[in-house]
Amino acid sequence: MSFPNLKNKHAKESMFSAREFLQYQKKRGKYPRFKPPKGVIFCYHKSLMKYILKNHKTKKVACFYGDTYLLSETNNQVAVIGNFGIGAPVVATILEELIAFGVKNFISVGTAGSLQKNIAIGDIIVCEKAIRDEGTSHHYLKASKYAVASKEMVSKIKESLQRRGLLYHAGTSWTIDAPYRETVAEARQYQREGVLTVEMEASALFAIARYRKVKSGAVFTVSDSLAELEWNVQFHSKNTKGCLVTLYHVALDALLDRRE
Repeated sequence: MSFPNLKNKHAKESMFSAREFLQYQKKRGKYPRFKPPKGVIFCYHKSLMKYILKNHKTKKVACFYGDTYLLSETNNQVAVIGNFGIGAPVVATILEELIAFGVKNFISVGTAGSLQKNIAIGDIIVCEKAIRDEGTSHHYLKASKYAVASKEMVSKIKESLQRRGLLYHAGTSWTIDAPYRETVAEARQYQREGVLTVEMEASALFAIARYRKVKSGAVFTVSDSLAELEWNVQFHSKNTKGCLVTLYHVALDALLDRRE
């Protein structure tokens, strides 16, 4: 049986849309009361959100799921959204609603597991494309192995890293929505293919952005490793937390198109 179960489902019209949901929210008096920002940063980690709130002037606004903050230093051109959980389905829902609201640019800042022995804890990964091993993306685009990030957003992220003199790896990630079912056989296969990392959101983010004709990118720091075919986990290391902060600033520059 193919997936999705209905053949060519990606080409059929939705029964209802995020735009209709926003209209429903407007009738309830729950519609966001601020101008759509130029871009949004997805933040999955409490430590990074804590850093942002402590070190940057923000304004919390009512907006969809999780907690959304406009960054005052950007003249409210960039928002950060966090405390919404992890995984492709929740990111897809928030992304759809933000797009319907009028946001056009997105960067996902998170962590990933390394699949390659030359990629260490704390290394930076710019995700150029992602293997679609989650379910969400297949409801948006026809069957294919990869979902691809926006070229313009990838370029801006790389430019920001280069301006800061930061080394990084660029390439493919494996997106899977069943973290406790990652197998040795899969890790070996993707190692042979040169896949850099494994995480839970990128392919869905890229697929939806392509479908809705907006721009998306993803940048990770390595928080754990499967490269030796066993799990080396360092989610809470200083390297991981420090690099997340760095990547937040990289994403901010990319969304604001800072070139100086």
